[in-house]
Formats: sequence, C-alpha cells, structure tokens
Amino acid sequence: MTTIDARDVPADSTSAERLGATGLDYRVVDVKDPASAEAFQRAVSRGFLGAEPTAESLEFGRATFESRRNTGVYDSAVPDGRPVATIDSWITPLTLPGGDELPMWAISGVTVSATHRRRGIARALLEGELRAAASAGVPIAGLTVSEATIYGRYGFGSAIPVMGFQVDARRAGWAAPAAPGRLEYIDRDALAAELGTVHERARTARPGQVPGWSARWGGMAGLSPSDTDRDRARGVRYRDEAGRVTGVIAYTLAEHGTGAAWRHTLKVRLLVAETADATAALWRFALQHDLVDGVEAELRPIDDPLPWLVHDQRGVTQTLHDHGWLRVLDVPTSLSARRYSAPLDVVLRVQDPLGFADGDWRLRVDSDGTAQVEPTTADAVDVELDVSALSSLYVGGVRAAALHGAGRIAADADAVAALDRAFTSTPAPSLDIWY
Repeated sequence: MTTIDARDVPADSTSAERLGATGLDYRVVDVKDPASAEAFQRAVSRGFLGAEPTAESLEFGRATFESRRNTGVYDSAVPDGRPVATIDSWITPLTLPGGDELPMWAISGVTVSATHRRRGIARALLEGELRAAASAGVPIAGLTVSEATIYGRYGFGSAIPVMGFQVDARRAGWAAPAAPGRLEYIDRDALAAELGTVHERARTARPGQVPGWSARWGGMAGLSPSDTDRDRARGVRYRDEAGRVTGVIAYTLAEHGTGAAWRHTLKVRLLVAETADATAALWRFALQHDLVDGVEAELRPIDDPLPWLVHDQRGVTQTLHDHGWLRVLDVPTSLSARRYSAPLDVVLRVQDPLGFADGDWRLRVDSDGTAQVEPTTADAVDVELDVSALSSLYVGGVRAAALHGAGRIAADADAVAALDRAFTSTPAPSLDIWY
C-alpha cells in the first residue's frame, strides 16, 4: 500500500482555474478550522437530502471528516458560508482477484447544490479528483453512486454488482444443517467493534472489498445520533467451535400488522462472516427468528449461498443491481496487480478521453495467473474498448461477453472468450458497504 496521504495532495489547478473563471472558489477545506468543517458537513447533509445535523451528529462524523481530503466549491454570494458543492476522498486498499491489494483513490460525498446546477461544477469535481489521484501515483479510483447515469462519462465503469434479497421466511423455510458453533447477542458498542474486526479479516478474501471505518460500524450498530432507527438496532455474533468470533450480523426489526397477528420484518444492516458455517448460522438466525416472516438484505455477494440454504428458493426474491464503480488510471500497474484465472495474450486498445489510460497495451498472462503489461506499437490490435469498459472488467464481476454484446468491446469471439476465461474471479467480487 502507498504511504501517500490524500490530504497532502493540493487542489487540482485545472479545476480551480475553470471554476475560478465563473466566479467560484475551488479549494481543499482546512479540517482544523471548526467553522469550515461544520459548513462542509452541513452542505454534505443537505446535498444528500438529510436532516439538518445536530451538534451531536456533527461530532459523530468529525473523525471521518478529518481523516479525508475534503474539497469544496464556494460562491462568495452565498451568505451562509457553506460550499455549493462538495467531494471527499482518501486512499484505501482495494482487494483484488488473487488476494493482493491495490491503492485506490476512494471518492465520496459528491454533492452540487440545487441552486448551482448546470455550471460545470460536477465535471470540475470529478475530473479534479482523477487528476489529483493520478498526480499522486494512485492507479485506480472508485466510488459508490446514488445516480448511475453520471459517472460513465468520467471513465468509471460499473464493476461490482451486488444482490438484494427479500425473503418470505415462512415459504422459504430452512434446509441446511445447523452450524456447529453458537450465537450470542451483543450490545451496540461491542457490535460496532466486532463488525469492524470481522470485516477487516473477511474483506481480504473477496475482490472488490475495501476497509470500513469507525463511524461506518458505529452507524450500523445504532450509535449514530442521526439514525432514526438507532433504538431498533441489534446485533448477534457467531462463535465457532474453538470460540473464535467469525461472523456478525447487525439488523433492525420493523413491526407490521396489529393485534394477535402482528409480525415483523428483519432488515439486515450488515452480515459479515469469514466462514461458510458463520454465514449459514447467521442467515438461519434471521430467517427463523420468532415473530419474523420477512427478511430483507442489500449489498450481498452475487454468489451468496442464501438461496441454496432454504427449502423453497421461490421464497427468496433476488434483485441484482450495480454498486461498486471503478476507474482505471494506470493501465500497467492496475492490470499487473491482480491474478488471472487463465493464460492470456492480447493487445488492448484503450480509449480514454481524459488521457490517463489511453493507448495500446499488450497484456500477457502466464499459466499461474501472473500478468505483464507494457505499451506496444504493434499493428495488430485484438480488443478495442473504452476505459469505462476496461474498468468494469477489472475485478472480474462483469463478463466481457456481456460488454461485447452491448457494443462496448470490439473483438472477435475468440478474444472475447479468452478475456472471460482470464478475468473471471472466484469468489465473485462484492462490496458490502457504501462509501
């Protein structure tokens, strides 16, 4: 992992000049200035349509804010001093196929005030982050998105699909044998700690994952002052036969119905597990919980075993959707960092309007999955694609055949099949948090 701190990277001069020409001030926020910090946090909350933060909720998020590179766009005509646009970033490890990690420029908190739309601000924010990342030598950027139609124009590709589950617990039933360990209720503070500990161990086994942070776990555990369901948050951990905690679930219970027939829906905030036994035990706890006839969960791996743990799979409604988006900046570093599932020798022509990944690249993968990547001037090109498509392929969650069928990859059938064999990942990539 890189030792670079994103907070040490200055504001991008190109974006500063572009917005400055329209009377806007683009700058990295001084996290040590309480007034600037509060104004930024309040602007982010407003941008995501959140409630006006209380002093307690601002304090809860302070450590996260201070750990990141926060960039704001300011209009001197705005009287309250809040930025009219925000973005924050930090450098974090991204787990790759094969178990290695790559430094990733994580982007979050992207907002533009409704009063300042259609002024090129979002473009300046996103392109500014990519130039900052590239200048720091970070080979890839990533984000999770509230709107899926924005980020492809900046070279991001939807790379890490996830599954949502809605379970009719009565219909689904349970088919798997009982796991050999035991379950224990834990209080909120212990839940936050266990979520962080188990997640940090488990994330290195599945590509696409990134580390969480203290406020993320505290929020899931019901410790956030702004969480309207905080008093409903509960947690259970799974201990294996040796007494080691290898799984944790955070959830809430929502009542529906009245009188003698009242029932509940159990909403999983996070289920994180290191072993198949822990995963099965926590799913069984949720589906067989007293007075619960519905279970809902989001951000689950597409190869989650849940549909195969129950008697009737038709009791499990599965909804596939995009979640993790990636953006390759440095082709040789990114493509050589991961392991591949089959040998490959292709010349890729990558088109990148922003120039970071543009060029012809020869990708050679040997029999043990190790890759070498170098620029080439060879006349023969096997595969043509834009950087967004390459980014979608990167961690093995999107098939080359699907992109080819959509006109996103130009190649013959043999080259497409070779890409699919090489890039596929087992286990499937996943990302179980928002960032």
